[in-house]
Amino acid sequence: MNLILWRHAEAEDVAPSDLARQLTPRGRKQAQSIAKWLRTRLDDNAVILVSPAARTVQTVEALTDQYRVVRELAPGTRATDVLTAVGWPDGIAPTVVVVGHQPTLGQVAALLLSGNASNWPLKKSGLWWLANRERAGDEQVVLRAAISPDLV
Repeated sequence: MNLILWRHAEAEDVAPSDLARQLTPRGRKQAQSIAKWLRTRLDDNAVILVSPAARTVQTVEALTDQYRVVRELAPGTRATDVLTAVGWPDGIAPTVVVVGHQPTLGQVAALLLSGNASNWPLKKSGLWWLANRERAGDEQVVLRAAISPDLV
């Protein structure tokens, strides 16, 4: 399974509620940059899961209009909730993209790569592409890519 963790792009600080925060003009550019990079690498059958926050929906819409809003990906969710939503390690699809929030996405990456759900930082609109595989009877998680909008 390929698991792509994509943090929402830069959002405004003030809104009627946390879920209502919108992307800034800079955030829209960040989302477009990462979407362009991802579009050429993403399988057609990838499943895209998005937090119900406006900023995550706006981020993913730079890539596609084919996504599912999943309330278990809202701000403050646990890393294990994300893994359950994507069906890790077998996956609900061969490739699953999660557009979500910090610190949860960093905790997911830390848990899968180190076994401890530490607070690893992920820049706004940053993306980590992880994959699981079996080698010599052992399950492994590998980092396939780590991209931030200023590197694309």
